[in-house]
Amino acid sequence: MDNTIIFGAYVPGTSPLHRLDPRVKLLMCITYVILVFFANSWLTCLWSVLVLLAVIFASQVSIKMYWRGIRPLAWIILLTVAFQVLFSTGGPVYWHWGFMSVTQDGLVNFFIIFFRFMVIITASTVLTATTPTLRIADALSWYMQLLKLIRVPVNQITLMISIALRFIPTIMDEAVKIANAQRSRGMNLDEGNIFKRLMRMVPILIPLFVDSFKRAEELATAMEARGYDPAAPRTHYRQLSWHRRDTVGLVLLVVVVLVLFAMRLIIS
Repeated sequence: MDNTIIFGAYVPGTSPLHRLDPRVKLLMCITYVILVFFANSWLTCLWSVLVLLAVIFASQVSIKMYWRGIRPLAWIILLTVAFQVLFSTGGPVYWHWGFMSVTQDGLVNFFIIFFRFMVIITASTVLTATTPTLRIADALSWYMQLLKLIRVPVNQITLMISIALRFIPTIMDEAVKIANAQRSRGMNLDEGNIFKRLMRMVPILIPLFVDSFKRAEELATAMEARGYDPAAPRTHYRQLSWHRRDTVGLVLLVVVVLVLFAMRLIIS
């Protein structure tokens, strides 16, 4: 097994989390993402982190492996939410220059937004690392069955999501190869200020976009050559089945939700 988990990549295993039904895991991930926005205190945030650590432990994949895969995204998130500090107002002003300022409310919002982004991405990475892409698509299709009654193209939507999840690791791996190729030509991507580093990303992004469009065109041609019809009824090789462990996982999810809202009531 590689020592890095790329977001969207599946890591084979036999952990309790791997054996859960994908419908339960998808419901857990969506519910957890919603709960993160209800964590409005240090106690509820701590509870959210403890739950996430417990799920990571159940996946039997080390935290270091998750962190090595999430770390590149962490820097992008950090740069994005940094603007929250410079352009937020409210509370004591610690620094001011022109139309930019650093205030107490801006710092608080910075930490809240960064925390939410990180735990949401980590939870999503746990889902994709313990569930094959096609199984996630099957679970999503099962939840969207009722939408077929109002003529929503469920099969096309799940197909697009599964293809997107499938090619995220491929695109990120291609970005690493392009960056290494640029370094072999003498380009140093780690020198200079943040603006110079961003400008050096252009020789990486342009061939990455070109390769992505070429890959999409080849995939569309291959699907058309094999007679794929998006409107035709679909069958599945692996059928979804519910077990006792899935019921236990659902009960634990309800307990997590009740504990978090109980903490909110106690604090308020």
